[in-house]
Amino acid sequence: MKAIAKHWPRIAVTLLPLVFALLHAVGVVRLGVLQRLDEIIYDARLRATQAVAVDERVVIVDIDEKSLAEVGRWPWSRNKLAQLVDELFDRQKIALLGFDVVFAEPDTSSGLARLTELAHNELRDQPAFAERLRQLQPGLDYDAVFARAIQNRPVVLGYYFTDDAGARTSGVLPEPVITAHDLQGRQLPATTASGYGANLPILAKAAATAGFFNPLVDNDGVVRSVPLISEYHGQYYESLALAMFRKLVGSPSVAAGFSSDPAAALDRILLKRGNAAMAIPVDDRVATLVPYRGRGGVNGGSYRYLSAADLLAGRVPVESLRDKIVLVGTTAPGLLDLRVTPVGETYPGVEAHANLISGLLDGHLLLKPDYVVGYEVLTLLLSGLVLAFGLPLLSASRAVVLNVAVIAALVALNFWMYFGQGLVLPLASGLSMALLAFGVNMSYGYFVESRSKRELANLFGTYVPPELVHEMLKDPDAYSMAASNRELTVMFCDMRGFTKMSESMEPIQLQQLLTGVFSRLTSEIRANMGTIDKYMGDCVMAFWGAPVETADHAPLAVKAALEMVAAMRDINQDHRQQGLPEIGIGIGLNTGAMCVGDMGSNIRRAYTVIGDAVNLGSRLEGLSKVYGVELVASESTRQAAPDYAWQELDRVRVKGKEQAVAIFLPLGRKDQLPEPVLNELRIWNAFLQAYRAQNWEQADVHMLNLTRTCPAKYLYQLYAERVAHMRLLPFDAAWDGATNFETK
Repeated sequence: MKAIAKHWPRIAVTLLPLVFALLHAVGVVRLGVLQRLDEIIYDARLRATQAVAVDERVVIVDIDEKSLAEVGRWPWSRNKLAQLVDELFDRQKIALLGFDVVFAEPDTSSGLARLTELAHNELRDQPAFAERLRQLQPGLDYDAVFARAIQNRPVVLGYYFTDDAGARTSGVLPEPVITAHDLQGRQLPATTASGYGANLPILAKAAATAGFFNPLVDNDGVVRSVPLISEYHGQYYESLALAMFRKLVGSPSVAAGFSSDPAAALDRILLKRGNAAMAIPVDDRVATLVPYRGRGGVNGGSYRYLSAADLLAGRVPVESLRDKIVLVGTTAPGLLDLRVTPVGETYPGVEAHANLISGLLDGHLLLKPDYVVGYEVLTLLLSGLVLAFGLPLLSASRAVVLNVAVIAALVALNFWMYFGQGLVLPLASGLSMALLAFGVNMSYGYFVESRSKRELANLFGTYVPPELVHEMLKDPDAYSMAASNRELTVMFCDMRGFTKMSESMEPIQLQQLLTGVFSRLTSEIRANMGTIDKYMGDCVMAFWGAPVETADHAPLAVKAALEMVAAMRDINQDHRQQGLPEIGIGIGLNTGAMCVGDMGSNIRRAYTVIGDAVNLGSRLEGLSKVYGVELVASESTRQAAPDYAWQELDRVRVKGKEQAVAIFLPLGRKDQLPEPVLNELRIWNAFLQAYRAQNWEQADVHMLNLTRTCPAKYLYQLYAERVAHMRLLPFDAAWDGATNFETK
């Protein structure tokens, strides 16, 4: 007890991470970083434990690029689909067919409507025409042809719900599998669906049943779950995978599985036949995690893919698919059914349903149980209290052993629940709490018990950057300002229009403006662990990776640069309101080997960087004006910051360099870019490919699309002028696509 009393301030500080972790667990303060970390852990574990064998029970008929090339663009006429259905059932002898597409619009491709109009108008006095049309009508009504093909066959159609504002309904929904009356006063989670797109009445009536194919998209854009039941206007409908599974097992009825506790939430879906019932576990969204088997796609190794064109052409041997479960879907990018999943960024949506069917057949479904909060709180309390009362009493080495043991216990318990019980439970909060508790405990001891060392190091703060002082505080005896070669990232940031502005402003006013701008830019650099090298007139120079060695110095520099650009926009907005002139900036970033250390004199020291990579960074800053952008980075910086999306600006050969280098503009983090920006980037990459191949016609097409999307973007205007000039020149096989700059 005396030891506890002696260390109670340190114990109290060590309890702080536990408090924040508990607040996160109960939902009082949701920490997005912990939720994202849990998702990363889940995704990594799922990828590491994927099945390696192909599931021969399920086959995917793919409306792929080959099919679109042979049969024509989608949607195909329904008589073609009827031919496909007949091929699958009559020649291939499949057991069940599901469509991951919806047939919401009538098929008018046969021209029947126009022929009928002619029979009633221009050719109404031609009875032979009307009679012949009557004879041909059964074959020209392609919707009826398709309906006859699927009638009395085990075919499950697909449809979707939508929550778009002003969404309308189309087609006919199937019969709900659960009604409000069936729930006897209990409730299932309601959805925000405001409309649906379902199949034509003639097709809905002919098909055995139908299921919705909406996935659940998490906040990071990844599809990890699929709902089994969805609510619309008080009625409850089944998913495509559940509808197909029920058809396979004899179409049992569907019921909501509640415990005897009236306050308990739904935790399972029951499939009943007589007195027997099969329970399918679900979470609080009536969804289940998709048990992905592999990377997805034709080469993913999870399912057999057959091109729809091969089936229509009769190129698949007879009865090759006997007794198979077949899903019709698409992997063609233009048909927009590619999803981001834990196992792939361009994952065919149809394969998500295939994985769920496989999981239902195997009885292997992962689940986030309804007692997640209780489990998380209990494990946090036990591990947090052990650390809070144990770490302050132990030496540093023994504290490390205790912390490692607690983390190992949390991981072992979590993995046992995952592999042994099929339960997905949170782990990030426990790991983060343990690491932070250790860090806080060690930091408290360090700052309190190492005051004399810290005071000694602070003496040097009068002539070295504060970042270096921070490094000295960690281990003053090991500190040295001796020069060394390291891989670092350097930044040059120059103000645009400053010289002209200085001619029209009073010195005091100019000083205040410059100080305000530099203070804001400096705070962004410092917030991202950057070291300010020097201020040179209207330019600031900084670098990352020294004196504190930072493995992710390039991503930090890119993040800082983007935040500096955003800060300048805020500054200019304030300037407009105050009647002050606006300021532009140009930033150059380069990553490479540099010499860092004390490059000053006996009178004044300067902790700085020098080298060829530094010079290139300065050149890149100057190129930002040429390309009309605020930020230019080198190829090496782009490679060192893979989490960001990049737009290649050009390949350039700067003064003093014989080798051309690629230059890039960072657009932001990949997982945060909106779809229009990603689409613009895809068009731009296609343009660059055509430009460097000297295919000016194709380049003009892509540039037209770009200028329509962003007519005011100077970069596109620049390249439009280049293309116009280059097309006047003969084809040059030796041209490497680079732009030469002879000035600094």
